[in-house]
Amino acid sequence: MILVIAEQQDGALNRATWETIAAAQQMPGGLSVRVAVLGPGTSALAAEIASADVAEVLVVESPALARYTADGYTQAIEGLVQRLAPAWVLLPHTYRTRDFAPKAASRLGRTLLPDCVASKAVDGATAFTRLLFQGKLAADVVPEGDQPWFATIQIAAYRADAVRRGAVSAPVTIADVPVDSTLVRQRPEEPFREARQAVDLSQAERIVAVGRGLKAQEHLQLATRLAEALGAEIGASRPICDAGWLPMERQIGSSGQTVAPKLYFALGISGAIQHLVGMKGSRTIVAVNKDADAPIFEVADYGIVGDLFEVVPAVIAELNR
Repeated sequence: MILVIAEQQDGALNRATWETIAAAQQMPGGLSVRVAVLGPGTSALAAEIASADVAEVLVVESPALARYTADGYTQAIEGLVQRLAPAWVLLPHTYRTRDFAPKAASRLGRTLLPDCVASKAVDGATAFTRLLFQGKLAADVVPEGDQPWFATIQIAAYRADAVRRGAVSAPVTIADVPVDSTLVRQRPEEPFREARQAVDLSQAERIVAVGRGLKAQEHLQLATRLAEALGAEIGASRPICDAGWLPMERQIGSSGQTVAPKLYFALGISGAIQHLVGMKGSRTIVAVNKDADAPIFEVADYGIVGDLFEVVPAVIAELNR
């Protein structure tokens, strides 16, 4: 059995939860999947998850989980593991999970495979694939030691819309997992926010991304007009953000955000591996570049070899017709 730990905040599911459920459903071996939601007042979220093809949704409603703390989540996961005895515990690879997953795995003396992008059967065992050296090498890792094994799933490695839905809603169970608030050592504060204008590109359905082919900062207005016509967010490769043309929160790639929008429109982006690992999970990729040999065309669904200063105005005019 596979146990997925959902991530929620302020009554909303992180989209990475659905991606992790999809990863669990696609694991070899045909193991059943159960999903746990932590925190009081999460019954509505549990009902939402119950639409997926899973065996059960469990709710841990302890008041000690009202605000996230690593100690509280570790206690809850330890209790769930002792109760359910899963073979695997899967979690989305978010900032929160990076905080508590190593602690939970260590508390139980179990192996943790972080930031995985795929799973496969290898000699009768299940291996998870991890990208190393900024995506230049893919390593298949088979965990050792006692079950359950822990694994976190890289954002956008799986598509949220790939989750299989059940013919009927899965049962929702209130799990009796005690969490002792006296053992919680952290004092939670309001979630950190970099800036009021900060954007979470991982939640965007459409993105127009720009690279060095844009040539000058004043040409950003062309990309902005295309984004407005598409109802899209603006993103960029690292050189654009390093030059200060766009804030760092707009950077996409191994050292920026990882995204998986329905549409990714790449303008003047060559397609270095550091950028590709941050957007390769996009459903439809459209690339415009003068270089017919640019690596971006290897992952593009639609490629336009041409001058973006000629192509983009034509696209905008067609969209605005």
